[in-house]
Amino acid sequence: MRPNTKKPLLLAFLILIASVAGCIGNDDDDDKETLTIAFSLKDDYTNVDENPQRFADYLADTLDMNVELYPIDSEGATLQALRFGNADIAFMDGAAAWIGWQQYGLDALAADQKSDGRTYYDAHAVVLKDSEMALASLDSDDSTDPFSLLAGKTSCHTGWLKSAGMLLPMGHLIGNGYANVIGDSDDIESVRSTILNYFSEDASIPDSGTPYYSYSGALRCLSEGAGDVAFVKDSTVASYCANTDALTNEDWCLSSDEYILLPSYGQAPSHPVMYNPELLDSGKVTLIQDALVAMKDSTEGESILTSVLNTPSIVKTTAADHLSSYGALVQDVPGIESYFGTKYSITDTVSPTVSNIRIAFEIKDDYTDVDMNPQLLADYIAEETGVTVTLYPVTSEGAIIEALRFGNADIAFMDGGAAWMGWQEYGLAAMAADTKSDGRTYYDAHAVVKNGSDIANAYLDGDDSTDPFAMLEGKTSCHTGWLKSAGMLLPMGFLISEGYAPVVGSQDDIESLRSTINSFFNDDASIPDSGTPYYSYSGAVRCLSEGAGDVAFVKDSTIPGYCGNDNASDNEDWCLAEEEYILLPSYGSAPSHPVMYNPDKIDVQTRTAILNALLSLNSEMYVEDYPMMGQTVTGCYDVNTHVVDSNQSKGECGDQILANILNTGGLVEVNTQEHMGIYGNLIGSIPGISTYFDTKYEIEA
Repeated sequence: MRPNTKKPLLLAFLILIASVAGCIGNDDDDDKETLTIAFSLKDDYTNVDENPQRFADYLADTLDMNVELYPIDSEGATLQALRFGNADIAFMDGAAAWIGWQQYGLDALAADQKSDGRTYYDAHAVVLKDSEMALASLDSDDSTDPFSLLAGKTSCHTGWLKSAGMLLPMGHLIGNGYANVIGDSDDIESVRSTILNYFSEDASIPDSGTPYYSYSGALRCLSEGAGDVAFVKDSTVASYCANTDALTNEDWCLSSDEYILLPSYGQAPSHPVMYNPELLDSGKVTLIQDALVAMKDSTEGESILTSVLNTPSIVKTTAADHLSSYGALVQDVPGIESYFGTKYSITDTVSPTVSNIRIAFEIKDDYTDVDMNPQLLADYIAEETGVTVTLYPVTSEGAIIEALRFGNADIAFMDGGAAWMGWQEYGLAAMAADTKSDGRTYYDAHAVVKNGSDIANAYLDGDDSTDPFAMLEGKTSCHTGWLKSAGMLLPMGFLISEGYAPVVGSQDDIESLRSTINSFFNDDASIPDSGTPYYSYSGAVRCLSEGAGDVAFVKDSTIPGYCGNDNASDNEDWCLAEEEYILLPSYGSAPSHPVMYNPDKIDVQTRTAILNALLSLNSEMYVEDYPMMGQTVTGCYDVNTHVVDSNQSKGECGDQILANILNTGGLVEVNTQEHMGIYGNLIGSIPGISTYFDTKYEIEA
């Protein structure tokens, strides 16, 4: 078992830095500060201009920082990310931002603007011009209060707990004593009782999809006589019933002069950019503010504002300036803070909400090397999260998909192909991925040809009109094996999707791929079986080297790995000189093994706790007889706390678990689209691929 109590040996900081210098990379990017932005990411962007990576890249260039996107799927996840330092900034909904400000000390540094330049919209009650409320508002007599006349009338709301349609007007009426709370002041359902008591039992609180739902629905409710007052925003009447071209008005509209807006009682804020002032220093805040405000002054920045952030510009602000009016009203709504706490899944810790975390893992009957037992990983995560962690035994990738689909396991380390299938077919998602030896979470796929071939010449001639991929037609191809990723699926997905190689045969039959290969290339194409000379990466390059084929489909490290060693005797005996091989431009990437989960089965808080535990593996390395402070130490060194645990066995240390059990040098946080999107776009073009994976993984509907 992994000990629960570490007996630390504190190390002097300067000596520590000097002693571990050799373990730290020297790339320029490593020296830059990192800014992390919490952002809701789509599975795919049919319009590439909408991809928020443009925003991250823009800020990276402007601030000279590494800028990363932290994927979130809810406002609650955004709050948690800022509270616990997983993200530095985030664009947030006004209500969630207010909760973050009030309960957790978050602040705003900027806010987006509406089309008219404002950072808010006014909330209004709209009545008909001949009503007693309209007359009271228009008579210039302060003693006739139009809001007091709303009592007993029939109200038209935009929906349950909508800002301008319910929260702001009810906060105003309750806070100013017009309406008394009916029911428990800590129960959000008391809002309904209060509405029905103050207005009438015919009050319209519509559900989504019904005629009187939303801003247009509330105004329609008033227009058709179903209600006496509609609660909307300042632009609602103008948008639906006051267009210059009357034909564009809604058919239920009255003449626009029939509507009277009572004085606004509050403002709903635009989306603020929130941050945690305890974690982000004021100097960096100023740099970020200046960069965001200046976006409107450049062509690229203006395009990102429009396409990605859906605003014409951003201005500096603070939470007090931006959220006070809204907060002063909604805080009087009964049960509002408890409601938001539940709505946003907010808790005071990042501890899991479950008592047992289950990891789907292939388990052997026995482990001759105890350090390879995955129970060490389970024990590590258990200590980091504070809950029991068990291994859910699986025997195949298909069993992993089923375990995640049906909630029998919470997380799993998966092959890229199976993970893609789980994502596309069953909504599974990635939270992390292992890294290659060079730190990447992918490898690039390449077509390799011989230097001097017509294909190589077309690539190297600097003439865009000579397309080397078009010249592959009719040549003899060397694949790594049947349905291998870099050796077949990615190149054929590329050639098919780009129109080079039309599918020959049924689109639903994986065997059509073989016909397509033989048709586009030729009947001598090498599709080797396991154990034959031309199988695998080395075999495909050997096929090319020995003249059995004209192009080999491999990964980016294949040539250096087999034919580019400094010691020529380490190269394979069939290798040509390394410069004899030309890699055509990569057409896609194959993902490393992701850590997958089912977002329908595991909540944000538990997911965050697991992710933090997994990433903490990167922070531990085992040292032996390490000279420090005039003595030598042996144990598990934590690079964050600068502590060596001398009582911990080698196999229990983070770097050893990564190497021995997960076969990687590290884990990094990823999101599903970034990690598997390119791969999926290509292999999705393979005929019959989904059916093949269903069969391969024995997935049942």
